[in-house]
Amino acid sequence: MSAPPASPSIGILYEHPEWFNLLFSELDRRGLPWAPLPAADFVYDPEQPVGHSLVVNRMSPSSHRRGHGNGIFTVRDYLRHLEETGVPVVNGTPAYAVEISKALQLDLFRRCGVGYPKARVVNSAARVVEAAQGLRFPIVFKPNVGGSGAGIVRFDSMEQLAAATFDFGVDGTALVQEFLTARDQSIVRVEILDNQFLYAIRIWPDLSSFNLCPADICQVDDAPPPPPVDMSACPVEAPGKKKLRIEAEHPPAAAIEGALALARAAKLDVGGIEYLVDERTGEIAYYDINALSNFVTDAVNVVGFDPTARFVDYLERRLKTHSR
Repeated sequence: MSAPPASPSIGILYEHPEWFNLLFSELDRRGLPWAPLPAADFVYDPEQPVGHSLVVNRMSPSSHRRGHGNGIFTVRDYLRHLEETGVPVVNGTPAYAVEISKALQLDLFRRCGVGYPKARVVNSAARVVEAAQGLRFPIVFKPNVGGSGAGIVRFDSMEQLAAATFDFGVDGTALVQEFLTARDQSIVRVEILDNQFLYAIRIWPDLSSFNLCPADICQVDDAPPPPPVDMSACPVEAPGKKKLRIEAEHPPAAAIEGALALARAAKLDVGGIEYLVDERTGEIAYYDINALSNFVTDAVNVVGFDPTARFVDYLERRLKTHSR
C-alpha cells in the first residue's frame, strides 16, 4: 500500500522473479522508476490509492506448482480493483482471465474461427471417461489452470484413462482434449506485442515433458512433482526437463493473422500464441494462449533483436501516455 506517486512509476506484478531479471535490468538501465509487487506475499487496501501510474501483470498460472498458488486469484481481484480505480494495466483482467482458464481459451478459438484440438470441459473424475467419448485417441488431460505444461497427462487408450487418477488443479476444472501429432515434431510460438507481430520461434519439444517455455530459466525442474498418476499407463512426466531446440520461424501470413485475432479477442497486450500443423490433416491448430511471455532465451542470436528492449519501449510509451 502506498501513496500516489510523486512521479510516474511502474509496478511489476509477478510471482517468479528469476523469469524477469532481463526486464528488471532493462528498466534499471533506462533509469525508469519501478517497484516490485510480488504476488505470493501481497496486501492491498481497496480504499487507498495505488502508488503507480502503470501496473504490469506478469503473474504465472503455474505458480501453484511452486507453492505460490495463493497469488492466482488475489491477482485476479487486484487487477479488477486497479481497473475500477482507473489505474492502467498491461495484460489486465480480460487477458488474465484467458491466462488462467483453458476452458475460456476454447471459446476464443471458436469465436475467432481458427482450428484447434477438440476438447471437453470436466470437473469430476467420475465423468472423465464420459467426457472422452467420441474423441480421437491419444488424448491429454489438462488442468484448467496450467502454465509450462503443468499437470498435462497423455493417454493412448480408454483403458488407460479409466485406470488413472487425476489432478484437477487449483480450480477443480480440466480439459479432456484430443492430442494432435505435430508435423515435423515441432510447434510454433508467435509472440505478440501491442497488437503487432513481434517474432515467432519453432520449438522441438522434449517428448518426456509438456513444458514448452522457451526461456532458459523455464527449462529447469524447479517445481515439486505433481500428484500421483498412473505412471505405468501414461509415462509422460519426467523428473527433469531438457533444453529445447529452438529456431527462428517465419510463419505464413494466415498463421500470424490467426494469432493476432486471438490476441485481440483476449485483449492481450503482450504474450505468445502457440500452434502446430496437424500431421494428419495438414491444417493449423492453435492450442494455447500465453499472457505471460518470458521471451526466448538468447533472443538476439535466435530472432535477431532484443524483445525485452522492445517491451520496455512499449512500457515507456504507456507510462508517458497515462502520466499526462
